[in-house]
Parts: sequence; C-alpha cells; structure tokens
Amino acid sequence: MGKYRRFVIASFIGLAAQKNYGQKDFALLEKNNNYRANGLYHELNKTKDTLILKGDKKITYVYSINKEYKREIDTYAGTNEFKVSLKHLSKGKHMFVVDQSPLKIIFVIKILHDRPKPISDGDIKITAIESKKD
Repeated sequence: MGKYRRFVIASFIGLAAQKNYGQKDFALLEKNNNYRANGLYHELNKTKDTLILKGDKKITYVYSINKEYKREIDTYAGTNEFKVSLKHLSKGKHMFVVDQSPLKIIFVIKILHDRPKPISDGDIKITAIESKKD
C-alpha cells in the first residue's frame, strides 16, 4: 500500500511540475488601450509566438524597436490583416509601431525566452562504426 501511495504522490508532483514549467509563455503583450487605437485588433496567437494584427483601415507599415534602439522588424504590410512571427526576436522588451494612416499605434511586447539556436552543420557529428564480421 505504501508503494502505491508514493507512486500517486510522485505522479501528482510530476504532472504539476510539467504544467507549471513545461508551458511557459513565449511573449507577453501590453495592449494600447487608447480609444483611438480601437480600430486595430492586436493579439497573440495561442502559442504566443505570432502577433496578429487586424485593422478596419489598411496597415501600411510595421516595425519594432528593441531595448538597444535597433529595429528587428521593419516591414511594409499594405493589407488589413497581418501576422508577425516573434520567434526571431531577441529576449527583452520590444516597442511595436503600426502605421495605420493617419495614426501610429504603439504597444509593447516582452519576449520572455531566448530565441532557439539554429542547428548548423558543425553542430551535428555523425560517426560510422564498422562492424567486424567473424
């Protein structure tokens, strides 16, 4: 009976740890609550790695400025709906500016994790082992 009780407790702790640490948010969005910005829908998708922009007017330009005052995203949209991938952004605070003529709508996205490192050819080592036949 004691082994069963320990198994149940260990399972419960394992599931709780997985829920708490396994699905951390990738980014947080601080919305612009100004009444003039209500023409722009700005949300993150379910996995929180893509910014979804929808506007009643055409979105002409989107750019972001990081904490070092460099533009990591600088793109022309030219549509009413636009999606921006956040996976390549550096960790930290990013101020997004969406140009929706004549307004410039500003909001903040905080990237909580470092971007994943791409695997290069030098990182993968494959060795072949010869089997000796007797």
